[in-house]
Amino acid sequence: MNLSEIGTKIRALRKEQKMTQESLASLAGISRVTLAKVEKGHFGSVSVKTLDIVVNALGYEIDLQMKSGFGLPVLDV
Repeated sequence: MNLSEIGTKIRALRKEQKMTQESLASLAGISRVTLAKVEKGHFGSVSVKTLDIVVNALGYEIDLQMKSGFGLPVLDV
């Protein structure tokens, strides 16, 4: 999974778990606005730690994989 797909995956996982942005943001200890930016792929100043907290709140973890081909590094959520 590349960086541009992470936000989409987080949104899909949140919806699968029938969570609102507000409830996930609250569970992760971040603002709903920050979560909305992450889901849109606008990471800006979002730290890896914040991303890890959000992913953990969904019951997942960040996993690094050897990249194949070219492009951005691959991260699995």
